[in-house]
Amino acid sequence: MLRESLGTGYGIGQTLFKATPLVFTGLAVALGFRAGLFNIGVEGQLYLGGFAAALAGLALSGWPAPLALTLTIAAAAAAGAAWGAIPGVLKARFGAHEVINTIMLNFVAAALVSYLGRPHFEPATVRTAELAARVHLPRLEMLLPALRGSPANLSLAIALATAAAVGALLFRTRLGYELRAVGLNAPAAACGGVAVGRVQAVAMALSGAIAGLGGVNFVLGYKHFFELGFTAGAGFLGIAVALIGRNHPLGVVAAALFFGALSYGGLVINQRVPKELVEALQGIVILLAISAHDVLDRIARRMR
Repeated sequence: MLRESLGTGYGIGQTLFKATPLVFTGLAVALGFRAGLFNIGVEGQLYLGGFAAALAGLALSGWPAPLALTLTIAAAAAAGAAWGAIPGVLKARFGAHEVINTIMLNFVAAALVSYLGRPHFEPATVRTAELAARVHLPRLEMLLPALRGSPANLSLAIALATAAAVGALLFRTRLGYELRAVGLNAPAAACGGVAVGRVQAVAMALSGAIAGLGGVNFVLGYKHFFELGFTAGAGFLGIAVALIGRNHPLGVVAAALFFGALSYGGLVINQRVPKELVEALQGIVILLAISAHDVLDRIARRMR
């Protein structure tokens, strides 16, 4: 499995491609966790982000390439932010639990996209028309010929830049300090003058924006059109990525690469062994990775 994922340039490219959306979704979940919020709606926010990117790309097909691409990416982030802000505002204003709201909004997002996308889908298909080349994200093989043939694209650079931005936000800004304070102890943060409701609403909106950005990997960097069901559970897998990465941007990137290697390696060996065995193996590896954190923590505490 690892040989196929990391032993060739094409395999590395596939691993990077599959890891890219997980960086976005893992960061989105981790940011929510840091604020004491469980954003299970990342799947829907990712879905809407991809849909918004496709609509913007179709609408801006005649615009200058740099501006069209920038606005298309911004549309993905804006759609995710708007969808994430809904449970954030409900939490801040009415105390509504974000887990229930975000779960329900996943279904609403899927239904909304199916309805709104119908006029834009190609006849007898569940996808939009192909976007103009001016809004395509370049493939990494243009810079790294060793990755030739793989779908890895420039959205990986956007994901890494987003991880750096989240790290700077969390550990170098006042908002990040307030966000972490609310996550650790909301009543104490409120006593210290932090507007807990505002921080929670902002955290959910930012989380949604990051998730929405994940849609550009598929829509702008790979297929160059929106297709129903393109997320394939990447939003939910982001929860595991955030947990294994310990809600730290660097950890999330490492965990996403780990899951990307597992995902592509599983596809390759699926040709030789039953699919169920591959899924069981992946689950066991994930459990072992999560358990290792606790074991290492206990060892570290005993050594102090």
